[in-house]
Amino acid sequence: MTAMRWITLPLLCAALWLTGCASTRLVDSDVQSFSQLAGAPARPTYDFERLPSQQALGAQQSAVEAQARQALAKVGLRQDSAAPFYRVQAHARIDLQAYPDYWDGPGWGWGGWGGGRGFYGGLSMRFPPPTLYRREVGLILREAASGTVVYETRAVHEGVWSDNPAVFAAMFDAALNGFPAPPTGPRRIVLEIPR
Repeated sequence: MTAMRWITLPLLCAALWLTGCASTRLVDSDVQSFSQLAGAPARPTYDFERLPSQQALGAQQSAVEAQARQALAKVGLRQDSAAPFYRVQAHARIDLQAYPDYWDGPGWGWGGWGGGRGFYGGLSMRFPPPTLYRREVGLILREAASGTVVYETRAVHEGVWSDNPAVFAAMFDAALNGFPAPPTGPRRIVLEIPR
């Protein structure tokens, strides 16, 4: 009975650990930021500014700005349409493509596994490859009075997850990592989000 308990306990711990891992996932974003800010803004207020192409998007652009608003709040900036110190342009885009080299990778054969010519009886099956989502988000902050750009940042992520709102929200957080004085050069930011 004691031996069975010693075997069961590690298996139970491993199952709990795997369950915990399965409830979250990682969003890795390639980020590059440029800042002209010497420190935290003295007047941390902003309002969104839309390009004509963004104005045409209506509700889609409003959803992008809602996600950007949450990320901006986390770094101490608050929206104030009446007296903004900054004007913020937010953008998000997504490109869909077939996962590269999905069927040509190691271990896959034509129509089956293992390099064969199909399954038993010559049956050949091919399923569509998973979709690869390439997402990009970006923010530009300008001083409202002068129009001078003081902060520019963007984040890029590629993955197979299709839930855009959760992924875009994490990407805006990644894009503002280090605000107002981010490291120079490209960097990778990895954030954990619920599955």
